[in-house]
Amino acid sequence: MSTQTFLLPDVGEGLTEAEIVQWRVAPGDDVAVNDVLVEIETAKSLVELPSPFAGTVGELLAGEGDTVEVGAAIITIATGDAPSTAPSAPAVVPDATDPGGAVLVGYGSAGHVSSRRRAPAERPVAASVGVVAKPPIRKLARDLGVDLSTVVPSGQAGEVTREDVVQHASQASVFRNIQTPEWGEVREETIAVPSAAPDAARPAPDAREESIPVRGVRKATANAMTSSAYSAPHVSVWVDVDASRTMELVKRLKASPEYADIKISPLLIMARAVIWAVRRTPMVNSAWVDGDDGAKISVRHYVNLGIAAATPRGLLVPNIKDAQDLNTRELARALEKLTLTAREGKTTPADQHGGTITITNIGVFGVDAGTPIINPGEVGIVALGAIRQKPWVVDGEVRPRWVTTVSGSFDHRVVDGDGVSRFVADVASVLEEPALLLD
Repeated sequence: MSTQTFLLPDVGEGLTEAEIVQWRVAPGDDVAVNDVLVEIETAKSLVELPSPFAGTVGELLAGEGDTVEVGAAIITIATGDAPSTAPSAPAVVPDATDPGGAVLVGYGSAGHVSSRRRAPAERPVAASVGVVAKPPIRKLARDLGVDLSTVVPSGQAGEVTREDVVQHASQASVFRNIQTPEWGEVREETIAVPSAAPDAARPAPDAREESIPVRGVRKATANAMTSSAYSAPHVSVWVDVDASRTMELVKRLKASPEYADIKISPLLIMARAVIWAVRRTPMVNSAWVDGDDGAKISVRHYVNLGIAAATPRGLLVPNIKDAQDLNTRELARALEKLTLTAREGKTTPADQHGGTITITNIGVFGVDAGTPIINPGEVGIVALGAIRQKPWVVDGEVRPRWVTTVSGSFDHRVVDGDGVSRFVADVASVLEEPALLLD
């Protein structure tokens, strides 16, 4: 009998640490090779780590909520035979570039548990004893703050499904702004600490303030946005659009048997509009590249369409690869898959890599327009505002129409004002008259 120590591997993302989200095993459990041991969260994705050993779980060396450096010991496993490989042998982990496959990845250098985000007892856990639900569904419920015991299951075996959790969370969020918390009665407070007793017990911190460590997705987002904002000179433009015909098209597609199993929204028409407009102004789909021999502009003749997604893990920007090759139904299906994957927290690094231009749908938050920051590695980002009924002049008469605002930010090093204006005007033209897509 020998004891093997499993070290946190480099999962192929070039990252240095990860958070222990959920242990799938406990001390004393028997495991086989490739059984999932633990679910970890990096700055980009959730990853399930399988066991490289067969045996009995010994000790869990890191707790849920711990932030662990690559190469740190996280679990021991007692095996029946002497180890066939050295402790530094590679472990089998999911391939960051192929969600369905596996790849051998080295353990990396030695490390240690570097910090704690929150102790397990402090993490909000939905009361779900006796509820039938798969681990990913339970994770989704925790992220959305849903108590599984209050969800009506719709699965064939009486289990709670992903759709049950998402629908429950959506219904609850409708009422999120009904009550606004009030300020405390004391707006300012001065506490005197005797100078003669510097080591005396100090008053408890002000409960009206909270300190949140910047880690994971928030840290990655902050670094990326700071880099983009201070390296690419942004220019922003916007235009109001009569999107009534887009709304009519969306209504027809929803009623069409061909789209009966796909969620349809104005974002689908917006995506088609951006792809169409990119062909007419290719520079918005390019990248500024600094090299040893000087700067270059790389023009991409394909569209990996990024969709900014607000997820339980934070802001992610997965993209649809080669979106220019998809018909409307295929694009609708790709958007739906992207959205559901992001909601579940299963967006992979490969999903977020290689984007060429991004759409942010700020209209879902009731926002009309904005000046978004360009996603690093790209030249343009386009925002779709809220679509509302407003008075609009049609043939000299004021009529109620569905009106929205298309806005966007672009790297002025690459695209001049005429190109920016032409591109945004083209997107607006398609929203005003989707028949242009028939070209």
